[in-house]
Amino acid sequence: MERNVAAKLVFKTAPNTKVAMAIAVANNSGYGSLVETLSITTDGVAVPFTELTDHHGGRFQYMEFAEPTEVTVDYEATVDGRGMPDTSERMELIRYVRPSRYAESDRLLPTSYAEFGGLQGPELLEAVRNWVNGELRYVSGSSRGTDGAVETLLHRRGVCRDFAHLAIALLRSKDVPARLAAVYAPGLSPMDFHAVAEAWINDAWHVIDPTGLAPRESMLRITAGRDSSDTAFLSTVGGSLSLKSLKVSAEVNGELPGEDPGQLVALG
Repeated sequence: MERNVAAKLVFKTAPNTKVAMAIAVANNSGYGSLVETLSITTDGVAVPFTELTDHHGGRFQYMEFAEPTEVTVDYEATVDGRGMPDTSERMELIRYVRPSRYAESDRLLPTSYAEFGGLQGPELLEAVRNWVNGELRYVSGSSRGTDGAVETLLHRRGVCRDFAHLAIALLRSKDVPARLAAVYAPGLSPMDFHAVAEAWINDAWHVIDPTGLAPRESMLRITAGRDSSDTAFLSTVGGSLSLKSLKVSAEVNGELPGEDPGQLVALG
């Protein structure tokens, strides 16, 4: 499968701002080929940056701006083939079964056990996916950046990260390691960066998308972490910035794959 993805954004920084950006396709040795270009400029001049890699292959471009600066970013990538499945060491699995900032699994433990009883394995993943999909409405702009899984459940609406946070919290409540993945998602409408959940069962990570807005087989990982605090496409490490514009595209060469919510799928 050949996939073509791109992101174009413009942001403006305040003085003395440090920026971490994650928009590039994650490192994965399994792809047949990965051809990409990345341009970061201000007033037509290239911005110096350092690329940092996390333990899931996520790539973060780190930049520092002493003066207020408007920055333009253009990223394009063509990926052929599917990547190797991601693996995890025991310490990572322990981390991903604990409550986190946006996935308060300790507070949702009674809900998870009441709704999913003795389910486990693939049956649990499908049940959580279907329950979250049925309980929440996808409403653009309906949630705040500070909302976690509990707030999402109370409001019964949200965007992709909210759906993913709730699924992650419910799975962790059942002692299933779960995490959030930021992805490019061909077929997504409205097109944007997308967030999905991944769960560790049968000694592998499997992706679930409670929004049901795009086929999982065509998704491309950008990065992964405990929740959206680890996977934001643009964040500051000191200082501040304002996003002026953002355009994301993601397509497959040919027909989109079908989607069966009950099928186990790994990001590739």
